[in-house]
Amino acid sequence: MPASGQLPGADKKVLAGILGIILGGFGVHKFILGYTQEGIIQIVITLVTCGAGSIVGLIEGIIYLTKSDEEFVATYVEGRKGWF
Repeated sequence: MPASGQLPGADKKVLAGILGIILGGFGVHKFILGYTQEGIIQIVITLVTCGAGSIVGLIEGIIYLTKSDEEFVATYVEGRKGWF
């Protein structure tokens, strides 16, 4: 565990959540978490749907921020869950 007492990977939760809400259509939150393929897919979905696909990023950002650090790390860092 890092000196701050925080779980490894939990430091990405707030950044990924905020970027998911603000720039979700560009998949930035996916790239922050190391999900390159999912980030590219998110960009394509947003382009194909003329921006409507960015709602996925908004929802994911909210989900990230509402999870506890333990849940976030278990699901998205250790579990590598790429979508929702």
